[in-house]
Amino acid sequence: MMTDGPERDFIGYGPTPPDPKWPGGARLALNLILNYEEGAEYSILDGDAHSESMLSEVAAQPLPGERNLNVESSYEYGSRAGVWRILRVFAERQAPLTIYGVGAALERNPAVAEETARMGCDYVGHGWRWVEYRNMPEDEEREHIKLCVEAIERLTGKRPAGWFTGRPSLNTRRLVVEEGGFLYDCDAINDDLPYWVMVDGKQHLVICHTFDTNDGRFTRGQGFSTADQWFTYMRDAFDCLYREGETSPKLLTVAMHCRMIGRPGRISALTRFLDHVEAHSDVWLCHRDEIARHWHEHHYGQAALS
Repeated sequence: MMTDGPERDFIGYGPTPPDPKWPGGARLALNLILNYEEGAEYSILDGDAHSESMLSEVAAQPLPGERNLNVESSYEYGSRAGVWRILRVFAERQAPLTIYGVGAALERNPAVAEETARMGCDYVGHGWRWVEYRNMPEDEEREHIKLCVEAIERLTGKRPAGWFTGRPSLNTRRLVVEEGGFLYDCDAINDDLPYWVMVDGKQHLVICHTFDTNDGRFTRGQGFSTADQWFTYMRDAFDCLYREGETSPKLLTVAMHCRMIGRPGRISALTRFLDHVEAHSDVWLCHRDEIARHWHEHHYGQAALS
């Protein structure tokens, strides 16, 4: 019998998911997320053994002991230009936006923290660094969670209500519950609705992230090449869940990155998608902490995996 790591649940809610009872009887809850990671990725300049190779504008392999200037520049575009283009879109529409904030990244560009706080964004802790936590010593990962929380609270005036490592370890969820103060974590992609798990005898909420309705697929060879392709996929996901929502409402998460959707040739995909959403009624456009608070209030402990 396999016992190493979290248990796996292949059944979930099965064919009869619960009615989430979204506010106003909405057929679909939609949460739009901006990952802010730039400046916290693997970097020789920060003492890492290799350069970053994930989610950049250029195809790359980690270079042991060497800087990759193309990858560095790709990330810098997100913090210098992309983030501001995206934030303007949301500010003009007064649409709710959730920030997955990496602590070290926000510390290196505090103007982003200030502006997103002014806009009323909610925050999810996204690690102290944008690095692999898979093999990190437990005490070091624990310290990184603490550092991330402290940085976001200090820079924005808000404590992150949720957690998403993105590159988690087998210890991550337990350490998040141990830290306390979190309503949920997002380190799963296995459902269309939030669900409860038991962690060290405590009920803990999981609100799933997404890697498909995600602009990370603009990375070379990962699926999207043009704004039309991204828009079409997001629209089709929205339309499917909106139809299902007539009898079985769901949650759609759409995740973005400053250095990806923030490019001039892609930003129209976001504006077109928001136009499509705004043409529909009975959609709850919401922050992630609102989803968590709603689930805590209306569905506490339902079908928790022990």
